[in-house]
Amino acid sequence: MAPVGGAGHLRKLRYTRPPVPTPFSPVLPTYTLAAPVHAELEIRKSRFIALAVPVADRPAAMAVIGDLRTAHPTATHVCWALLAGGQSGMSDDGEPSGTAGRPILEVLRHHDLDGVLAAVVRYYGGVKLGAGGLVRAYTDAIAAALKDAERIERIAYATLAVEVDYADEPRVRRWIDQSAGDGCTLADTRYGALATLVIRLPATARDAAVQALRDATHGRAGFPDEEA
Repeated sequence: MAPVGGAGHLRKLRYTRPPVPTPFSPVLPTYTLAAPVHAELEIRKSRFIALAVPVADRPAAMAVIGDLRTAHPTATHVCWALLAGGQSGMSDDGEPSGTAGRPILEVLRHHDLDGVLAAVVRYYGGVKLGAGGLVRAYTDAIAAALKDAERIERIAYATLAVEVDYADEPRVRRWIDQSAGDGCTLADTRYGALATLVIRLPATARDAAVQALRDATHGRAGFPDEEA
């Protein structure tokens, strides 16, 4: 009889690619994955199907877990760990406490990953592995999936609100267009007595942007967040 499930199912699973770069705490420089990766191991007759996926947040991660359970309805366990800033978590899904979710999480940390869900589907093969054997099995499965994974550096982003009169608005827009290659984009505009343009840009470029926009408008640009 053909085995139920398999690595082929993993390629059909949905995932939500997070914006790259994605905002995160600058005190924790990390990487995310360029694309989902997977691997499959057989250990003492049990099948371990590992998947690591870049995700935007916990709801996106839970959607992937739901897809895994649908793709593998007869699996014994679907264990997982998520590193996503304040939305991180893990689950042993019925395995002895600390033998699945925690080892998966530690592998993610070892690779300096964030914004990543790692999951392992287990089909029990009839031979008990013991606590130590389970820890090694889940560790090895995720490590195998991540062995040749391409990582992308996650960059801290910030926003900068610029207030100008309407005559200076084209100068600010021109600067944004010229700085697009450096990761600057127009996130929002508001109009009242002045035009307010909200720029999304790398956090490390914020101070230089303030000075550049002051120069471009001959000192007329205002920065309400800076001046509050």
